[in-house]
Amino acid sequence: MSHSTVSTSSPPATSDTIAHALSLAIHEHKIAPGTKLGEDELAEIYGVSRTVVRAALQTLSHIKLVDIRRNRGASVASPTITEAHEVFEARELLEPRTARSAALHATAADIALLERHISDEHQALADADPGRALYLSGLFHTEIARIAQQATIAGFIETLIARSSLIIALYWRRESALCEKHAHHELVHALAAGQAQQAEELMRSHLVDLHSALDLRERNSRTLSLRDALAR
Repeated sequence: MSHSTVSTSSPPATSDTIAHALSLAIHEHKIAPGTKLGEDELAEIYGVSRTVVRAALQTLSHIKLVDIRRNRGASVASPTITEAHEVFEARELLEPRTARSAALHATAADIALLERHISDEHQALADADPGRALYLSGLFHTEIARIAQQATIAGFIETLIARSSLIIALYWRRESALCEKHAHHELVHALAAGQAQQAEELMRSHLVDLHSALDLRERNSRTLSLRDALAR
């Protein structure tokens, strides 16, 4: 099988598809924080021009997944310990109130979607794919913000969750940091029952536990090459 591009049978890559693929690889911990994202290498992998790659990297820099520095190029963002605390403190402020609002707006279809996310997340853990589980956990949280009908706050939360993925990649202490065994189930039950106060309290407790499960002293240096990380 040729490795000159991610796929030889797919349509030509666009900046959006490249941004999505890189985002997914970062969220799934296939590309480690601090990894250099060379325009030439990515252009060769995807069979596109550097201009297309540059647009994709700019998209990811806007949501703080990628750092772009003059004369140094692009790399996966690498949050500091201070930033890690700030991100989780911000989530602890925003998401509990969002969960309260979601409990007042959730439909049967919304609940079914959240339950599918949980099922997929647990399957990923069973398949020993914690990076995939983390990505799905993030989607679960962004869906709650959508259900709450708070579009502006949902945008903030999406960015914070993207940063959280990088933080967990660096400071992961225990696998259960992804999601305590029943945390998401309990949240869904509260949302389905319209229990706004309970949903708010459960979300706050879940995020505090997630924050405390991180070892904000050491860095995890696991990494793959870009070609291996982006192979689908």
